[in-house]
Amino acid sequence: MSIPVIDIFAGPGGLGEGFSSLFHGGERIFKTVLSIEMEKYAHETLTFRSFYRQFHPDEVPEEYYQVLRGELSKDELFGMEEFQEEVASAEKEAKQAKLGFDDDSVNPDLVDEWIEEALEREDEEDWILLGGPPCQAYSIVGRSRNQRTILDADEDDRVDLYKHYLRIIEAHRPAVFVMENVKGLLSARSKSNSIFDKILEDLKAPGYRIFSLVKEPRNNLFDDPEFEPKDFVIRCEEYGIPQTRHRVILLGIREDFFQGQPGILEKKPSVPLKAVIDDLPRLRSGLSRQKNVWENWGKKIEEITLNGVMESMDSEVVRLVKTTVKNLTNPHKNSGADFVENRSDYTPLKYEQNWFYDERIGGACNHESRGHMGSDLHRYLFASSYAKVKGRSPKMEDFPEKLLPAHKNVQEAIKNKKFADRFRVQLEDKPSKTITSHISKDGHYYIHPDPSQCRSLTVREAARIQTFPDNYFFCGPRTSQYVQVGNAVPPLLANDIANIVHRLFRN
Repeated sequence: MSIPVIDIFAGPGGLGEGFSSLFHGGERIFKTVLSIEMEKYAHETLTFRSFYRQFHPDEVPEEYYQVLRGELSKDELFGMEEFQEEVASAEKEAKQAKLGFDDDSVNPDLVDEWIEEALEREDEEDWILLGGPPCQAYSIVGRSRNQRTILDADEDDRVDLYKHYLRIIEAHRPAVFVMENVKGLLSARSKSNSIFDKILEDLKAPGYRIFSLVKEPRNNLFDDPEFEPKDFVIRCEEYGIPQTRHRVILLGIREDFFQGQPGILEKKPSVPLKAVIDDLPRLRSGLSRQKNVWENWGKKIEEITLNGVMESMDSEVVRLVKTTVKNLTNPHKNSGADFVENRSDYTPLKYEQNWFYDERIGGACNHESRGHMGSDLHRYLFASSYAKVKGRSPKMEDFPEKLLPAHKNVQEAIKNKKFADRFRVQLEDKPSKTITSHISKDGHYYIHPDPSQCRSLTVREAARIQTFPDNYFFCGPRTSQYVQVGNAVPPLLANDIANIVHRLFRN
């Protein structure tokens, strides 16, 4: 019998995917019985993935893959008579609802009904609660932009959203909970105290012990475990995730379920960016403000050698730029599409191949590049060439004057080094910088390391960095897909956490 999992503030389902992907003897150890997400397209993604999980991975119908390849729509698949039982189960599991304090929020009594029905259906008393209450209010960057160091729940109801998580713990008492949030939570303060200390105190009150997943307690095993706030920060790049993502993750264990120290994550070698994106089909960027065809794109790239831009460039960078321009070739699928088939000589990536790769897809879905202005194409070409030569992404002061953006604060960025890396190349031989929802706004912070592609990362590349399997399809417009990926917990990390939780249940 699978152990029930309920996932609230679920986003596109990164935490739930990690738990649901843990198998023993060919069966899922954990089963997501309820997930709640307010955003429309993230909810669609959850529902579609839930449909996938109604089947054993070896028995997923071909029609699912036809949707990934664009040969069939999701609505057409969900309308097929032979899959109505699985569709009904998926739609019953994935709920679109807002947990909050305003009039648009779902009634807590209805949430309780959903939980009771999901758990009664599984006839299981001990279950797991997952979730990451929205974190914008705790974000260091967000507080900096708003010039706030003290958070007020009366002014920003996101500060107290964790209380919905707490209410479910108090009312339904899961055996274990896993709660994720941004690192900025540790330094956030209300008018009276540390928000993190208050959250810990509240979560312990219903009879739970809170553990770090990366540090042993600093005291006797059988006392209430003691940790420093920083002990709860997981530096993802130290645990086999190809990005420098640092997040607070709490593991709560109900007192009567406690059997001793649960264990911690095992450190793993650093994973460079190229290990997870190098096998994906090559693309060029799109071209905005003019027809997006190869001839126009190539001519626009070539202009960098004609307008005097390179006069102030480093000589090694100039050589690479010239070589790149001279050898430009149009990728077989131009700037990509919702689905891009693999070339006949395709070889899948080696890193965690069993986790990512699914030969039934035959290519990459959600793999379409953005359109960029011609001036940005030149900046991307310079930046990626500079990074390849110098081993670091250029700062504003490294850009030729003719490539500097026409923003009024550019000189301030150069002088005061404030947001001086607004054009950031993700280095191929190092883990990527953190994938966040900001990737949906523009690609300047997420420039592909290959100068010949001259573009920002696609949704699929961002999803690979976040460790979503290739058969995980993101629904909705591309902007929403980026937001979903950026807001998620890396499923591969969640899978390692699931292993720790499974040991608790075995005990």
